[in-house]
Amino acid sequence: MNAMRLPIIRPKQHCAFNKANQMEAHMTMHTSSNAAIVTGAARGIGAAIVRRLAGDGLAVIVNYASSAGKAEALAADICAQGGRALAVKADVTVPEQAADLFSACEGAFGTVRVLVNNAGLMQPGMVPLAQTDDTLFDRIVSTNIKGVFNMLRLAAARMQEGGRIINLSTSVNRLALPGYAIYAATKSAVETMTGIFSKELRGRDITVNAVAVSY
Repeated sequence: MNAMRLPIIRPKQHCAFNKANQMEAHMTMHTSSNAAIVTGAARGIGAAIVRRLAGDGLAVIVNYASSAGKAEALAADICAQGGRALAVKADVTVPEQAADLFSACEGAFGTVRVLVNNAGLMQPGMVPLAQTDDTLFDRIVSTNIKGVFNMLRLAAARMQEGGRIINLSTSVNRLALPGYAIYAATKSAVETMTGIFSKELRGRDITVNAVAVSY
């Protein structure tokens, strides 16, 4: 599972920040689209990934769960610079809402070509395993494992051939830092799913990689 170079594809540019432009994009889209979904994209690493993909010419779904203002501002800024972006609220831990992201992308830009599973949750500060309550455990596991699982399962059915899937992991796995047992365990699970899922998609020319972020 090695870091991969994101594809550089330059489609016809137009903004899809509102419903009118979504319809225009839908009516003019090609069979092979240049569209991406980035989960947890309102800020931080997710926002940086969105800007990179948009700069490379991809239309991007900017997913957010709660930071509506930041996500909409990011999408508007990309559109103002001649790119294509649409902010879409969805909780990826809920299967129906995860599916809404694919539907939004298909309606605005066409079939998903790039999926970046960036949405994740880290506990607030170092929390030893013995002091981790059930609520925190369930939140971390749900976001970091189930959220990725939901998006991967949908990608198997709705992503075009030749697609690219990038799952965000962490260097904390290798460092084995005290206080991050649950978080590191979920990211190890993501890496395991990545390796197996890449084999399950063999023959469809869809690559699946994990990128470990350093801290």
